Amino acid sequence: MDFIQQMIGSSAIEYIAVTCGFLNVYLIIKRSLWNYLFGFIMVVLYAKIFFDYQLYSDSLLQVFFFITQCYGVFYWLKHKAPDGKVQVAYLNHRHFSQGLLATSALWLILAVVMQQYTDATHPFWDGAIAALSVSAQILLMRRHLQSWYLWIAVDVLAIGLFIVKGLLPTAALYGVFLILAILGLLQWQRASRD
Repeated sequence: MDFIQQMIGSSAIEYIAVTCGFLNVYLIIKRSLWNYLFGFIMVVLYAKIFFDYQLYSDSLLQVFFFITQCYGVFYWLKHKAPDGKVQVAYLNHRHFSQGLLATSALWLILAVVMQQYTDATHPFWDGAIAALSVSAQILLMRRHLQSWYLWIAVDVLAIGLFIVKGLLPTAALYGVFLILAILGLLQWQRASRD
């Protein structure tokens, strides 16, 4: 078994995770419930990948994603439009600002904990990605359009970190995620006006 794993390497797992990630985000943009199938596979694979690369905040984040995806499936099922797609919701400015303050606090706490108690290689960078991702995921599972703004920020930060860590297929995936997040924002804005 070790021989097979060495032959394949973690890159095969990374490529599968990348493929599932792309399909997950593409289907989210389309407001399709099928996104969750690929999302579940992706988060399990990335939990292992990030742990192996000492990106512990991102590894823990995958556990959070798994739990929120369970919730998201049921929430999205309850809020389907007549065309079968999920309905888009809008978060007011005050609540969005409060969410950003909470995200900042989470970032600082997470980064300091990772810096003090682990051998994390980039605790503040990794922590920012994790904190923004938590907020973005909460907004996404609640169908809020503003989740796309946070996903754009996550993607920009993640591309740089994954390049630095040598996770080039994952960095490329986040480059695609950045494009998809912009498209998702535009599509969800259109859907919110319908």
